[in-house]
Amino acid sequence: MNTRGTHANPFRILLAEDNPGDADLLIEAFKRLKTPITTSVVVDGEDALAFLHRTGEYKEAPRVDLIVLDLNLPKMNGREVLQEIKFHKELLRIPVVVFSSSSAEHDLLDCYELHANGFMTKPVDLASYFSLAGDIERYWLQAAKLPARLAD
Repeated sequence: MNTRGTHANPFRILLAEDNPGDADLLIEAFKRLKTPITTSVVVDGEDALAFLHRTGEYKEAPRVDLIVLDLNLPKMNGREVLQEIKFHKELLRIPVVVFSSSSAEHDLLDCYELHANGFMTKPVDLASYFSLAGDIERYWLQAAKLPARLAD
């Protein structure tokens, strides 16, 4: 039985996003969903990997069910983070959805060649953020069957 997305065991998302406005809008949109979601935010690629590997200040970081990854992160860009995630056996089963302001075909192809599980273009208005959060909920939290989360 899948107990993720319940009050006792919320669905956990890591949001790797350096733009505070985009992060705040997506978090607010997640809060309005029916499914309980806990969102952890990191602002650069190095912190994303530290969070996922649970090193440094992220030693106690929770395991996540989904990663929402911006392509244009500082220190280590989204492509590099994605490549690193898909290289490590303990991380590669966590779905990664790229969240980018780019809609360029080459960015889309690059991400899928690096084994992204999805690619979403950042919305331009609040209503579209709510719609996108609903799309994430319907697909990743309801329709898709995900592997068990690694133990905390």
